[in-house]
Formats: sequence, C-alpha cells, structure tokens
Amino acid sequence: MPIDPTLRELALATKGFMPADEGDALHAAAIEAAAAVPGAPWVEVGSYCGRSTIWLGDAARAAGTVVFAVDHHRGSEENQAGWEHHDTEVVDPRVGKMDTLPFFRNAVHDAGLEDHVVGVIGRSPIVARHWTTPLAFLFIDGGHGVEPARNDYEGWAPHVATGGTLAIHDVFPDPSDGGRPPYEQIYLPAIASGRFELASVSGSLRTLIRVA
Repeated sequence: MPIDPTLRELALATKGFMPADEGDALHAAAIEAAAAVPGAPWVEVGSYCGRSTIWLGDAARAAGTVVFAVDHHRGSEENQAGWEHHDTEVVDPRVGKMDTLPFFRNAVHDAGLEDHVVGVIGRSPIVARHWTTPLAFLFIDGGHGVEPARNDYEGWAPHVATGGTLAIHDVFPDPSDGGRPPYEQIYLPAIASGRFELASVSGSLRTLIRVA
C-alpha cells in the first residue's frame, strides 16, 4: 500500500533531506514491520521539520499504530550556522537557536496525522534511557556526528522486537558519497552484532530485520 499521493506531495514540499524514492521505501518497510510485529509502536529518531514523518505517519495510519517522533528540534551539528545544511528560516530570533518544532507541528497537522504521530520533544539518549516498550519499527535519522550516531544506535536498537525493523538513513559505504557516522556507528555495528540482517537497500536507506 503506497503513501497517499497528496501526502507524498506534501512531504516533498516539507523542509528536509528525504528523497522521494527513499521515503516510499521507508513507508513500505514500515507497513511490512507492522505485519511482522502487530500492535507494537514505532519510533523515528530525528524528525527535523516532519518530511519523513509524513511518510511514516501515513504508514502508521494504514497499519493502525502510532509513530513516536523523537527530536529536540534544535538541529543537528550539520544544521548549525556555518554548516552546509543550515537554514536561517528555522532559527528562532528570540533565542538565536534553531527551532524546527513549529514546522514539524504544521507538517503533521496539515497531513491530518495528529492521531498517528506523537511528537516527543527531547534529546534522543535521554528519551531512550526511559523507553521500555518493544518496537516494531525504528527509524534512525538523527545527528550525523560520531557520538550522536553511536548514542542513537546504542540507546534505541535494543528496543527493536525480534522480527522488527531497524531503518537507517544516510548510510554511505563509499566515503565520496557522504558522511560516515551512520554507516560506521549504526549500520556496521548492527550487522556485526548478529542481531540484525540486511533486508533492503534504497539509495542511502538501509532496512535491517532483528533476528535475535
């Protein structure tokens, strides 16, 4: 079941870095995960302005579940001033810091997904330490530095239920294609652990199934 075409266009019009083909693959993988581990919730780590959240929210609605979208909404390292992906439009002039939360809320509202997307406002390692519910689907697309990527993997991967899916964005085996931390700190450790097996590849998106 593909994403609703209207919502796909809304997602593509939302600030973010998820290409259409990878968003479609993310949507399909989430639907499959819901069938494999029925009734369990999903978590998205790193929502930014809600672009990928729309794909996941539509899938969650179709599957009758909920995606918890975890983000502190102050921007990752690569989003800050002086870096390639900085966007002055998402800076709150009152405090001089990024604040993507209003953009995220508008995206979820305009997509009609507020019953299937729950925004969790906080830093990923803090939320992960207090999370106790097994997950059918985990999508990691948070900070792309070494420490944030490692923290996201170590904090959240143990919560993926057997048969559930771990999806990772911006996985670049070839250094010339992009930053290395999601590949080195999330993808490789997941495979090396023996707990996950590669299920699909779509651009820089990797989906892995938890097998043990």
